Amino acid sequence: MYPKSDLLEALSINTWFAALPLAERKAMVRAGEVTTFRAGEMLYRKGDAGASFVGLVEGAFKVSTLGEDGREAILAVMEPGNWFGESSLLDGLPRPHDVTAIHDSIVLAIGVVEFERLMRRPAFARALGALLCSRVRVLYSLVEDAMLRSTRTRIARRLLALARGDATMAVDARARVTVSQEALAMMLGITRQTLSKELKVLARDGVLSLGYGRIDILSVPELDKRGVLA
Repeated sequence: MYPKSDLLEALSINTWFAALPLAERKAMVRAGEVTTFRAGEMLYRKGDAGASFVGLVEGAFKVSTLGEDGREAILAVMEPGNWFGESSLLDGLPRPHDVTAIHDSIVLAIGVVEFERLMRRPAFARALGALLCSRVRVLYSLVEDAMLRSTRTRIARRLLALARGDATMAVDARARVTVSQEALAMMLGITRQTLSKELKVLARDGVLSLGYGRIDILSVPELDKRGVLA
């Protein structure tokens, strides 16, 4: 089992959590329960009752949903430091998506009763409001991309988001994104063939290097430039 004494440091790689006063971070760690998940195991399913606010300590989870034709759409990838699952605790509605472990993972789960206690702390409640605002910004950005931007621009922007930790959105982008082309196509809602064609253009231009289950970003500034073109 993961020692709680190490959780503060592990979770503080997330800028939202790290910006909380130390007293709030310690209160969250005390309130949570450490749980492990095997790769492929579901944290929760769409329609489940909201039972916890979750901090990801190790591993990765995909947030996904199924279309009417049974195709999976990956909406986000949660990496270490990410916090999620608060919406169903706040509005009392069922979980809106499936969340599944991509790798063996460790989470800190804060249950309903402890979450409500934390919400009575002004600093935590304000911070949670800021977290929700960041989610709304990301949502509007995705809608804008889908409605107004070209496929190539959407691919560049999604890769940049993944390089910055997707939901974590760190300032510095990593040079390597560990994602299969199939999974990336699911995130973008495009065919694998369309994605492959566009990635080959970016690779030809020296922006990316393609590997098995990974994409190396050779020039973050150039990819960023492609991401602001209409």
